[in-house]
Amino acid sequence: MQCDYFDAGTCRSCTLMGQPYAEQVAGKEARARALLEPFAASTTGGIAWLPAVTSAESGFRAKAKMVVGGTVDSPTLGILDAAGRGVDLRHCGIIAPGILAAFPALIGSITRMGLAPYDVPARRGELKHLIVTEAGDGALMVRYVVRSQGAVASIRAHLPWLRDALPPLAVVTANLLPEHKAVLEGEVEVVLTEQAVLPMGVGDLTLQVRPQSFVQTNTAIAAALYRQARDWVDELDPASVWDLYCGVGGFALHGAGSSGSGRAVLGVEVSADAVASAELARDALFTADGDRRRIRFIAADATAFALAAAPDAVPVLVIVNPPRRGLGAELAGWLERRGPAHVVYSSCNVESLARDLAAMPSYRVARARVLDMFPQSSHFEAITLLERA
Repeated sequence: MQCDYFDAGTCRSCTLMGQPYAEQVAGKEARARALLEPFAASTTGGIAWLPAVTSAESGFRAKAKMVVGGTVDSPTLGILDAAGRGVDLRHCGIIAPGILAAFPALIGSITRMGLAPYDVPARRGELKHLIVTEAGDGALMVRYVVRSQGAVASIRAHLPWLRDALPPLAVVTANLLPEHKAVLEGEVEVVLTEQAVLPMGVGDLTLQVRPQSFVQTNTAIAAALYRQARDWVDELDPASVWDLYCGVGGFALHGAGSSGSGRAVLGVEVSADAVASAELARDALFTADGDRRRIRFIAADATAFALAAAPDAVPVLVIVNPPRRGLGAELAGWLERRGPAHVVYSSCNVESLARDLAAMPSYRVARARVLDMFPQSSHFEAITLLERA
């Protein structure tokens, strides 16, 4: 993939830009193998590596988190430079075409609404970020991250114009972040449209995404990731499953089995917004009361939940999909002491995965697969099936 921004030195976020894609994937596989082979399951003759899952090289990001810079009459969407000034990346090639097509209307809305971009060095202004998510059918969720209620009123007042200018628009919110803080969003979300949830088809299931819910940025690779986990779970056919760090329920719902299955599934996620999303998806996918009772989600810290669980509550299989920092010593230690015979571990950081495996010597890697969730960068997803030695 060629990128004018990268070539000009305007943006170097995609660190592998310009490297042939086959070489990118080969390098990621080599890195994963080097870090995980020391934890291979000797009983199976080493790790069974499945072929890497590759992505489209461009246009794959279904979620764009754009810093707003410039002025109210000439805003930029992109990143900030070292001096805190806006760098415009409205034609970024890794962003989904439907989101790129929405940028002109969204840029126009900033001017119409009178939302002065936040000036980081001066600590003044109103609009900090635009966060845009696209579903597979082209529907859009747009979140304006602003500092005050006055901005919320302005967005609401101009919403009819925005709807006319951007027909795919389904959900619009204002997120309040008044503090001068290096974070993406605040805690308060004001939904300005009648529709508050974006249905997102991921593979053969539809997830329900609320504004503050985490969703994988590469929908096609996320579908392959969930399918792989489902295949392993169905092969093992456990009677009970925990999905720790369940997010909007992707792994849990894919691993729940068909309607009427006796498999008990519990998803644990610290974000109440994500749990609400997961419950909406469950209720839409599984209409029988029995399914709703056997597939449950709770809002709790994954580590605290596991540590507090009674010995007889431990399930037959655990799925974990932690943030980049990994499981950490406490949860890895709990799995080592009390975990089940099998764990499906999905990781966006193979270094922290290897660190967790070192803390769980009773588990060995039986199978593994690299999925290229983030082309043009050094990041990728690795999914592993762990078994007790």
